[in-house]
Amino acid sequence: MQDKTIALVGDSLGRQQFQSLMCMVTGGEERPEVEDVGWKYGLVNPGAIRPDGWAFWFPHTNTTILYYCLMFWFSIPGHHWNQGKVKANRWVMYVNGKLLEDRKLAVIWNAKNLTVYSIAKWVDSQMSWHPQLEAFFRTISPRNFFNGDWNTGGSCDNTTLLAGGSEVTQDELSDPVVEGAAKGRVKILDITAISQLRDDGHISRYSIKSSADV
Repeated sequence: MQDKTIALVGDSLGRQQFQSLMCMVTGGEERPEVEDVGWKYGLVNPGAIRPDGWAFWFPHTNTTILYYCLMFWFSIPGHHWNQGKVKANRWVMYVNGKLLEDRKLAVIWNAKNLTVYSIAKWVDSQMSWHPQLEAFFRTISPRNFFNGDWNTGGSCDNTTLLAGGSEVTQDELSDPVVEGAAKGRVKILDITAISQLRDDGHISRYSIKSSADV
């Protein structure tokens, strides 16, 4: 990736993938020669609680790795597309700039299909303006629950390395909707199956419980 810029765009899940990538390329250690160049990309806003993203330049290879947090939110992961989450967060859907009224599109899976296809189509339409750009539609990391789901007694606090095996045996893509949508110059970067192999000690398990003093 010499003389290249790698950009991860998304929400907190994309941020975690950016942080994981940074951890791997730095070996988890401070690298004095790596320069914070977030200001060059307009990611530093004075007075903001947190920046809109981060960007770091590796001078030895002239490589920049950056993360940009979207100012608007859309969810690609299948497990985020459920009616309960939409209602709990009071999300609403707009199509072509107007509040959604089509009952057929209001069905959650139809809404997901429209969103995914629209994003992939728009990105592909922009590629001719940026001939050196490569765009990847990244699939999501899995939920990593063991012995049940979040509401059926499951947990995501596994600390046993490769408890689910060490080989990816899945041949097909993890998300058929993304597979159908990613056409033209938009490629698929499927990380779901390989991410299923990792152990996942979720931070919420070990964080400080809230109280009147904290």
